[in-house]
Amino acid sequence: MSGYHIAIVGATGAVGSKMMEMLEEATFPIESVTLLASKRSAGKVKNFKGMELVIKETTPDSFEGIDIALFSAGGGISKQFAPEAVKRGAVVIDNTSAYRMDLNVPLVVPEVNEEALRTHQGIIANPNCSTIQMMVALEPIRKKYGLKRIIVSTYQAVSGAGISAIKEMEDQAQHMLNKEGYEANILPCGGDQKHFPIAFNALPQIDVFSDAGYTYEEWKMMNETKKIMADETIKVAATCVRIPVVSGHSESIYFEVEDELATVFGIQQELMIAPGVVLQDDPDTQTYPTPLTAVGKKETFVGRIRKDLDEDKGFHMWVVSDNLLKGAAWNSIQIAESLHKLDLVKV
Repeated sequence: MSGYHIAIVGATGAVGSKMMEMLEEATFPIESVTLLASKRSAGKVKNFKGMELVIKETTPDSFEGIDIALFSAGGGISKQFAPEAVKRGAVVIDNTSAYRMDLNVPLVVPEVNEEALRTHQGIIANPNCSTIQMMVALEPIRKKYGLKRIIVSTYQAVSGAGISAIKEMEDQAQHMLNKEGYEANILPCGGDQKHFPIAFNALPQIDVFSDAGYTYEEWKMMNETKKIMADETIKVAATCVRIPVVSGHSESIYFEVEDELATVFGIQQELMIAPGVVLQDDPDTQTYPTPLTAVGKKETFVGRIRKDLDEDKGFHMWVVSDNLLKGAAWNSIQIAESLHKLDLVKV
């Protein structure tokens, strides 16, 4: 075999564009790349490794001869076309929420549960961006000391809501600085009844509200964590907040371990050698990660590790990652690399 035939569904979007960039750095062999999008985007041209690729309209027959299909065009598109891709022999790596909680679909962060890929039946789900970086940071701790409880507050970048949300934030900021009127049409959630400005603001709502006063984004983090760690006994609570940062999600994580011998130094040592983690943690020199630290990087950055003053087995830490890379595109490419490594793609 000379290489895999890859398709990207949603090639014109923010994540689809990043998938193309990450494919250029992939280590597995690639024979061809097919770019797919909506009918209105068909005919546009994108560059891949010096070649001009014409975007095609997504149809069921688009997946003939495709080995791996990367989806990032919305849950409805995934539901419509992912089964069609599988019928034609492709393995689907889906970046939407469409299949994440499907019992027959593995939900994978390669640094955490790569072996779950062996159970795939054609579709593999990429977790929520905020869940991914939290899992990368917590898995080394869980392996060494066990985990009982997680309480996470996220500070999520506007790029997670798409290119149009970034543009609206920039326009709002300029109008506010000019003491002019501004519009809010997108955030906190395009499908909800009210919209609020994100410029110079913080919105404690990502996605619409669901059961028990939690948003869907918060439920995603709580449910996905238990599925990825294959442990329904872990207690997880999340509060998800959108802040006026273009890219790079941040998280304040409180966690309780099982091992009473856990120490800050011991946790730091585990994270220093953990795959995909960069430890930046020295209060004496004000060393800690920020969203700008993570932009354009594939790693997850961790700092501000400290012991809780009231709970013997409780700790706090700060976690930052590029939501478009490790939180989406790069994790998808890593899954493809793992499929190749484990020989799980039939060609």
